[in-house]
Amino acid sequence: MKKKKINIYKPEKAYNNSEFLNSRDARILRIMAEFLEPFKRFREQKIKDTIVFFGSARIKPVKTANQDLNKLKKTKASKAKIKDAEIDLEMSKYYEDTSELAYLLTQWSMRLNPPRRFVVCSGGGPGIMEAANRGASRAKGLSVGFNISLPFEQYPNPHITKELNFEFHYFFMRKFWFAYLAKALVIMPGGYGTLDEFFELLTLVQTKKIKKKMPIVLYDKNYWNSILNLNEMHRKGMISKNDLKLFKIVDNVDEAFEFLKSELSKHYIDIPTSLLNNKPDRE
Repeated sequence: MKKKKINIYKPEKAYNNSEFLNSRDARILRIMAEFLEPFKRFREQKIKDTIVFFGSARIKPVKTANQDLNKLKKTKASKAKIKDAEIDLEMSKYYEDTSELAYLLTQWSMRLNPPRRFVVCSGGGPGIMEAANRGASRAKGLSVGFNISLPFEQYPNPHITKELNFEFHYFFMRKFWFAYLAKALVIMPGGYGTLDEFFELLTLVQTKKIKKKMPIVLYDKNYWNSILNLNEMHRKGMISKNDLKLFKIVDNVDEAFEFLKSELSKHYIDIPTSLLNNKPDRE
């Protein structure tokens, strides 16, 4: 007599169940994944510290801004559109300055021992983020990109080191990784996102939740003084005088580079004076 075949249902393991992993109940697992997976990659790449660049995603390279403006003039676009393009061209200097500063810092850090120190890190997208990664790539160094999934897709820029290209879902996990590895911050001109990132990390430094030394550069006095009036906050008693010393406002690439190099050397490395004073080669 032929035996009747019994079909035994074998359930899927929980960690292979994509429906569960993407469900509300598994949110904690997704959060942990955004901590553990980057941690593993940084360990494998021997990355222990970064210099984080924040700034607008809307700022264009000079060449692109020039081309856009010339195209609008040729097509006899409206005065409003031409005015916007002129502002884009004016702001494009920050793209070039970011790229140059990232280039100099990367070239300098690659001469240190051990290597892979103070790796340039950005939010991974366009604008200032792209400029920072581009500068590091031009110096033939590593660079990190912490991209974030948004309703309007933000795609990683092409200059990020492949092994250090990350895509986050949770803003707070992305912010954690910015803060956890950072040994310095560069705040270029930007909008709401830049201000959010700047003030959150500044608050952590002010309240000593971040205990490590964290030199913070605000780039371009004219821009930031027109946007923020922190001296007035001090005058009104909202912050102390020492809180104004938690960051340094600089006006050019050389000033930013010398300040960061000096602070990072003083607090994090023991290198010969001759190397400290050596300037990287500029192209």
